Amino acid sequence: MLPTEQLKKMPVVEVAELLAELEAPELLPQLDNFTPAQQGLIVAEFAMTKQLELFQSVSRKRFALIFEQMPSDNRADLFQHLTQQEQAELLPFLSKKVREDVIQLSNYPPETAGGIMSTDFATVQETMTCAEAIAKIRLDAPSKRTIYYVYVVNDNQEMQGFITLKDLIMNEPETLVSFAMHRKFAFAYVDEDREEVAKKIERYDLVALPVLNRQNQLVGIVTHDEALDIIRAEHTEDMERFMGIIQTNEEFDYLKTNTWEHFRKRVVWIVSLAAVGIISGMIIHNYENALEKLLILALYMPMVADTGGNAGSQAATVVVRALALGQVAVKDWLKILWKEAKVSVLLAVCLGALAFAKVLFLSWETEIPAAYRLSEIAFAISLALSLQVITATIIGAGLPILVKRFGGDPAVAASPAITTVVDITGLLIYFGTASLFFAL
Repeated sequence: MLPTEQLKKMPVVEVAELLAELEAPELLPQLDNFTPAQQGLIVAEFAMTKQLELFQSVSRKRFALIFEQMPSDNRADLFQHLTQQEQAELLPFLSKKVREDVIQLSNYPPETAGGIMSTDFATVQETMTCAEAIAKIRLDAPSKRTIYYVYVVNDNQEMQGFITLKDLIMNEPETLVSFAMHRKFAFAYVDEDREEVAKKIERYDLVALPVLNRQNQLVGIVTHDEALDIIRAEHTEDMERFMGIIQTNEEFDYLKTNTWEHFRKRVVWIVSLAAVGIISGMIIHNYENALEKLLILALYMPMVADTGGNAGSQAATVVVRALALGQVAVKDWLKILWKEAKVSVLLAVCLGALAFAKVLFLSWETEIPAAYRLSEIAFAISLALSLQVITATIIGAGLPILVKRFGGDPAVAASPAITTVVDITGLLIYFGTASLFFAL
């Protein structure tokens, strides 16, 4: 561990990364070298699992000193992860203001703007001068990360607009806020989905987004760093769903999560799809005689299946991403499928030609019945692969749209599911094409 004086010169996030590696007995003495305000900022940067570990390792009174110095949104998030018993044990050691704040913020569902907002902001009134507004900001004392925007409200706390710190500094001290403020502003309602809030911050390139209740009263803000965390969390969630991993409400730390939990998150999809995979076995069994006549067909079954699975998963990934970013909607299904169909034809031509050459190159010494020629077999396999690429791409693009149409999350059209469906259709295409060419 670095000397304390060197740690104090480092950014908070870097200090948090170093201290997070320590176990509680070693961590506490290191934290004691910092002021309570610094401790709160450092602990706020810890992963939730580490915050909970620290909570369990110290007295409630000791933890309350750190807890009160954490940003309000981080406090509320941690408070929601505590059990009711733990919450009841912590509350008596908090100041009245912090206690009321954390209870209020914790009442909002975590998936809404209210669940991620912070109450760390400054407000002024439009009848104030710029000099009076600056004095009021000093009194509110918001944190450095939220100071850029100052929100203009009336006596009823209804939001009228905003003014930037730059506006206040650049205007004359006696200029009224009403002349320098911005009356057009983006905002979110307190019950709005957090993903939509993050999209607004990204779309309008904001440092923070005000959060209003249905009476248009300012109740909090969502900062840009919170939006980044949301986008990262949503991408992780979509990726896990797409790969057929069951979601849990708990924060997932790969190394600290035991083997059983890893197994539990993955087993349902894998076992279910393995059971569905019996259909593939039935198809192969049905064409057992065909394989006996042309054993060479068995050699290239994996190539066709893998290519189809890759094409389907690739198309699904592109469409899920486009849906998530709002670039396309369900109503555009025909345009999406038409575009993917055109792409798939181009892919099919390239991959079909490659497959034809591959069969000729790898199987020129393979024994085949005298009634058949290798070039004919290579053409049939390459044609089947080409058809498989086209159908797999359309299936991969269509499944997420179908799920979205019925109100589900398109990411649940998981990659393992697409691969299984494509395998089944691929075998039917493969043996169907072979039967058509060689009357098997």
